[in-house]
Amino acid sequence: MVQLVAFRRLLVALALCSAAIVASIGPASARSHHGAGRHVHAHYASHHGRRHYASRHTRHYRHLARKSRWDAGVAQMRAQGLAGANASLASSSSPSGMAASGGFGSSNVVAEARRYIGGNPTGRGRLWCARFMNMVLQQAGYSGTGSDMARSFASYGQRVSGPQVGAIAVMGRRGGGHVGVVSGIDAEGNPILVSGNNRNQVREAPVSRGRIYAYVMPSG
Repeated sequence: MVQLVAFRRLLVALALCSAAIVASIGPASARSHHGAGRHVHAHYASHHGRRHYASRHTRHYRHLARKSRWDAGVAQMRAQGLAGANASLASSSSPSGMAASGGFGSSNVVAEARRYIGGNPTGRGRLWCARFMNMVLQQAGYSGTGSDMARSFASYGQRVSGPQVGAIAVMGRRGGGHVGVVSGIDAEGNPILVSGNNRNQVREAPVSRGRIYAYVMPSG
C-alpha cells in the first residue's frame, strides 16, 4: 500500500515537471518563429526593392539608348538631305546646266518662262503654247517664229540632237502640236519642259522623250 502511494506521487511529480518544461519552451519558440518571419519579410522587401530599383534603371537606360539611336538617325537624315541639296545646287549652277536628277539651267529663256508658271499671260483661251513661246523668246532677247503653230519651231533656230537646257522642244499631240523650253532632264532621261497651254496654264513638267521630234536652240 505504501509503495502504491509513492508511485502515484512520482507520476504527479513527473506530470508537473513536464508541464513546466512545455510552458518554458513555448514562448521562446514562438518568439523565435516570429523573429524568423520578420527576417524573411525584411529580406523579401529588400530583395523586391532592389529588383524594382534595377528594373526602373534598366528602363531608363533603354529609353536613353533608344533616344540616342533616334537622334543619330535624325542627324544622318539631315546630313543626307543637306548633301542632296548641295549636290542639286551644284548641278543646277554647272556650266552645262543639265542634271540627270532634274536640275535646272541658267538659260534666260527658262528663267523668263518660269515667271508665268500657273498663269496665262497671252489672254487666249486655246492654242496658245506657240504664242507663249514667242512671247518668252522676245522678252529674253531672241526673235521668234511669229506663228501660233507649234510646228513652226521645228524649222526655227539651230537644230540639236537631244535635250539641252534652254532648247525649245517640239512635239505632236492630239489636235495639233505642242512646244516648250527645256528646263531640265529627269532621272529617266525625259526632258522637263516649261510650256504654255498645258492644262490651260503655264506648267513645268516632264514629257516623255519619245514624243519630241525636234530640239532647236534659239537664234538671235
